[in-house]
Amino acid sequence: MLLRSFENRAFIALVLLVTVALVWTLSGFLLPVFWATVLAILFTPLFQWVRRGMRGHNSLAALTTLLIVFVLVIVPLVVLGGAVTQEALGLYNRVVSGDINVTEPLHTAEQLLPELTQRAEELGVDFDRIRENAAQAALAVGQGLATRLLSVGQQTLQFVLLLAVTLYVLFFFLRDGDRLTDTLIRALPLGDPRERRLLTKFVAVTRATVKGTFVISAVQGAIGGVTFALLGLGSPVLWGVVMTVLSFIPAIGATIVWGPVALYLLLTGQVVEGLILIGVGAGIMGTVDNALRPILVGRDAGMPDYVILLSTLGGLGTFGVSGLVIGPVVAGLFLTVWELFTEEFATADTDDPDVPGDDPEEAAAAEPDPAALTGAPKTSPDDEAPTSDVVLDL
Repeated sequence: MLLRSFENRAFIALVLLVTVALVWTLSGFLLPVFWATVLAILFTPLFQWVRRGMRGHNSLAALTTLLIVFVLVIVPLVVLGGAVTQEALGLYNRVVSGDINVTEPLHTAEQLLPELTQRAEELGVDFDRIRENAAQAALAVGQGLATRLLSVGQQTLQFVLLLAVTLYVLFFFLRDGDRLTDTLIRALPLGDPRERRLLTKFVAVTRATVKGTFVISAVQGAIGGVTFALLGLGSPVLWGVVMTVLSFIPAIGATIVWGPVALYLLLTGQVVEGLILIGVGAGIMGTVDNALRPILVGRDAGMPDYVILLSTLGGLGTFGVSGLVIGPVVAGLFLTVWELFTEEFATADTDDPDVPGDDPEEAAAAEPDPAALTGAPKTSPDDEAPTSDVVLDL
């Protein structure tokens, strides 16, 4: 028996060691595997529909679904990325050449509010230094953006490799998804009901996060980009994509972009354009976020809004862009694990009949008999003399 126990422990240690070694070996490809999993969750209904049309041919249906994903998702993202790169480099060149004067709002503010400017100077505010710092900050941001874009261009080969790995893994996840899920449930030592519930939560949160958050962000970014184009503002595709990315952050979102731009328009005398941008940003884009996010994300994910906000920000800071999905998924699994723990263990603690003291009568019945402790014979209630009679006899 002792040998058998030792063999089991040694085998479990070997399983853990080999698993850690594999994860460490594939660490450079974990994000492609993760995104392949996300895409498989999203496009499994499409794969099943295509498979029914192809009379159950899994491989052909998976390949067809893969081609659809490539055409509808990958190609538009690559084209959009190229347009964003061109506009970002053009914006940087305009700032460097002086076509865009980032200090113009300060000049306008000084002209419109001379008394306030004079009072600020009396308090020690150096507007010349502020202009210089603003220009340097804009130039630094532009240089950082240009450097980042150039580095992305230099890493094109790596991006193509990771994309190829993602699509390759996605093919097998689509084709063998049901079998892989059953194998995972059978292999994990957590109990099949728990494992199925955790996997169900993982799928639900992933779909809610991607479908809800990505749809909301894409709608807000599209509205913002079209508004920028109609108002004649530069680089509408770039700012539309920036607003799309920032819209992943609940409650703040695209306001980080259109808010300062609207203020810039007002200070530079473009009052009508500034008011239109404020109306679109606060009225339309804000309504889209406030109305759709609780419906598409909070309800389907089964998580409070503040948990979604914190997990999104935390995931973004820890994992980068992928953290926009990883953060809410981890939070959803966390809540599910604690729900399971509470249901199975906390309830058992409160309903345990073997613990005395919960009910007064049960506690009194559980108390030991004093006669048994002293060794005296136990007397019945009829044999016990009333206390008052004992006192009288004495």
